[in-house]
Amino acid sequence: MPTVAPCPAPLPIREAAALLGVSAHTLRYYEREGLLGVPRVAGGKRLYGEAELARLRFLLHLRGTGMGMAGLREYVALTERGEATVDARRELLLRHEAAVLARLGDLQADLTAIRRKIALYGGVPLPSPLSPARPALQETR
Repeated sequence: MPTVAPCPAPLPIREAAALLGVSAHTLRYYEREGLLGVPRVAGGKRLYGEAELARLRFLLHLRGTGMGMAGLREYVALTERGEATVDARRELLLRHEAAVLARLGDLQADLTAIRRKIALYGGVPLPSPLSPARPALQETR
């Protein structure tokens, strides 16, 4: 996800969605799931300010790294309880980080297997920057 500069004014849902690279449906879903509250103006139109966009950016990073909705709900519930939950939030994020690192190791092993197969078929394999966390499966043609 690209780095986004703070917006100067609150944005309607379509502009907020475009800025974040998601659909308006996704933003409505996150709101229904209780992941954020969005101020509304006359007529019920949502306006996303920097606080809402910042929260959404981080939640999208968590989703992008595989955190499920239950984890997102837990994280949001902790943040809404305030500073007393900083240690619990850090622990939640440390557990998630460990899971992400394990997945990265698995992906690196899978990439290594793909590169070996490319070499087997006569392609030029690219060097692997990391050693695999799990061994590649038996290769067959």
